[in-house]
Amino acid sequence: MEDSYQLTPSTELQPDEHVVQSLHPDRSAYIREHTWIAAFAMASGMGLLWVMGNPHVWTGAVGGLAAILIRGLYVASDELKVRWDMTNKRLLGPQTRAVALDQIKAVKVLGTNVQVITKGGDKHLLKYQADRDATRATRKSAAGIF
Repeated sequence: MEDSYQLTPSTELQPDEHVVQSLHPDRSAYIREHTWIAAFAMASGMGLLWVMGNPHVWTGAVGGLAAILIRGLYVASDELKVRWDMTNKRLLGPQTRAVALDQIKAVKVLGTNVQVITKGGDKHLLKYQADRDATRATRKSAAGIF
C-alpha cells in the first residue's frame, strides 16, 4: 500500500533533467520559529486575560507556551522530513508538486521560510530553511529573477 501523504517529491524526472540541489528543513530554524510563535502566544494570552480583568494573567503565558510546545512536538516529525528538489528545469516539492523554473514570478522570505510564487498565482512554501536568504537567492537565480 502506497503512502497517500508523501513528504518528498514523487514527480518523475524528465530524460534530460537532474537534481541540482535538495532542500531540507533545519531543526534549529524550526525551534527558533516556534520560540517566536510561543513568545507571541504567551504575550497574547496574558494580554487577553488582562483586558478581561482576570487576576491570574500569568496563566495566559502558561497556556500560550503549552499550546505551541504541544503543536511543535506533534508536527515536528512530519515537518522536518519534507524535501524539495531543484532540478535544472523545475522545482519539485512533496508529492507531485512541480513548478517549471521559467514559471516562477517571485521568491520571498517569511521568517525562516521561502515562498515561491508562480506566474499563475500558485504559492509554495519551503519551510524552516537554515539560511533563508541563500535559499531565496538560489531560487531567484535559477528562475532568472533579479
